[in-house]
Amino acid sequence: MVAVLTGVALATLDTAIANTALPTIAADLGVDPGAAIWIVNAYQLSVVATLLPIAALGEIVGQQRIYVAGLVLFTGASLVCALAWSLPTLIAARALQGVGASALMAVNIALIRFIYPAHQLGRGVGLNAFVVGVGFAVGPTVASLILLTAPWPWLFAINVPIGLGALVLAWIALPDTGRSGHSFDVMGALLNAAAFALLVLGLGEAAHEKPLWHVLTEIGGAFLCGALLLRRQRNHPAPMLAADLLKRPLFALSALTAVCAFAAQGLAFVSLPFLFQHTLGRTQVETGFLMTPWPVVVALLAPVAGRLSDRYAPGMLGGVGLAALAIGMGLLAVLPADPSITNFIWRMAICGAGFGFFQAPNLRAIMTSAPPTRSGGASGIVATARLLGQTLGAALVAACFAVAGTHGPALAMGIGCAFAGFASVVSFLRLAVRS
Repeated sequence: MVAVLTGVALATLDTAIANTALPTIAADLGVDPGAAIWIVNAYQLSVVATLLPIAALGEIVGQQRIYVAGLVLFTGASLVCALAWSLPTLIAARALQGVGASALMAVNIALIRFIYPAHQLGRGVGLNAFVVGVGFAVGPTVASLILLTAPWPWLFAINVPIGLGALVLAWIALPDTGRSGHSFDVMGALLNAAAFALLVLGLGEAAHEKPLWHVLTEIGGAFLCGALLLRRQRNHPAPMLAADLLKRPLFALSALTAVCAFAAQGLAFVSLPFLFQHTLGRTQVETGFLMTPWPVVVALLAPVAGRLSDRYAPGMLGGVGLAALAIGMGLLAVLPADPSITNFIWRMAICGAGFGFFQAPNLRAIMTSAPPTRSGGASGIVATARLLGQTLGAALVAACFAVAGTHGPALAMGIGCAFAGFASVVSFLRLAVRS
């Protein structure tokens, strides 16, 4: 379990660290900040394009083998990032690092299902949610501390000894999850990669107000590739885009709940820094402090919610948590004109408590509603739902700024409240569905 959680921590921390360090890296390499954005984009596109194919491959060759390969690739690519001498080199290394992170995220929940007995699965996914929450909370702080004492390549070099240690543990301790008898569909993998990459690119370019025809072409291409993928894998025993699992009502409702909840989180995490700095005049340091209560409370409550999900219905726990998230985001949307720090903190804490109470039970519901032989596909859907929700939330923030100007963050909070409220209703609907 330590090996699994270490890999998850590396992938989570690396996202937050790279985002924080972008201005420093751009200045050191002498490149335009707009071009430096591809340091983040290359990583994200690699992750979203390869998640489901790698999850499908995990069912064929064994999730533990995919996890070990992901650690090797992530650690090696981190070393190349640290030694990168130009922006193209760094972008290429980040793309490889994204594939390694994708392998870690695609199978980690499936491995947890094999590590923990069924009656304790909630504890395992609760620990996973705890590590993710801590990673998001401390990532910017870790990046700032490293940059105070060392040049930016150390942001990536620090992954190398940690990755090697996790690799040794994974090689020794991870269980053999077995192999399925079907073959890997290479053409299906390419269609899947194209579909999700085009979708993320389209949403991103819509957020940056690119020409409408350009955005519609990319999103239309994404849906075309998705349709071709579904048609190609219609009779496949374990399709990459898990249409077989989405036919199960509990699984489908849990996946929809995840997309909506992470969209609400994305709306908040992208818009709140603008609210704090541009509208309310807070410094970057104050903004980091004000953003911290949400992930910290998630990290504290996730293990508790995970244990409770072993005894109580995830639909009930998730519904209550998401209702709290909706209330918290609604309260953020109606902040007074000159709020105190206390006004921020308790509202953010309510959001964190609600999200923390939803996450682990929802993970448990997704994994237990899929048969053990489809654990890889279910784990891939977990990661894909999170990324799609966050991407949708970020795109909606840009639309809010275009529509409402300086009031964009408040509008984003209101939309996030609606997403969380809808997700709460969907979560409660699971109480009427048999596993």
